[in-house]
Amino acid sequence: MANNSVQDAKSKAQDLAGKTTDAARDLGHEAAQKARDIGHDLADAGRSAASAASRAAENASSRTGEGIASLGDKVREYGPNQGMMGQATETVAQTFERTGQYLQNEGFGGIANDLTEMVKRNPLPALMLGIGVGFILARLTSSRS
Repeated sequence: MANNSVQDAKSKAQDLAGKTTDAARDLGHEAAQKARDIGHDLADAGRSAASAASRAAENASSRTGEGIASLGDKVREYGPNQGMMGQATETVAQTFERTGQYLQNEGFGGIANDLTEMVKRNPLPALMLGIGVGFILARLTSSRS
């Protein structure tokens, strides 16, 4: 009789352990699934934010390009029209217009790609330019005693 009681207790303990293990496994699976769902939601939110930022940047580049292109008209309107100064005025106006159109068509991403390609084709001059700009910025921002 005592042996049956021990066997029953052992059987009940094993059943309880099995149920506890199953419950823990189920909770683990649920937690992992929720973590995956949260990860997917965060990734989707990140992609949406990046897409919105990209659209905003492209809209800003388009508006900036329009503004620069319109400067060409202002230069023509207020600059001299004849002689050497008239030619300079026209050249500056055309440069503003081309720059504005380029920015409207290519956007900031296109400018970044073009600059990257330029640096790849001309690494030494790009390095020297970077050093020169760094030196000038350091001189401008250094405190004078």
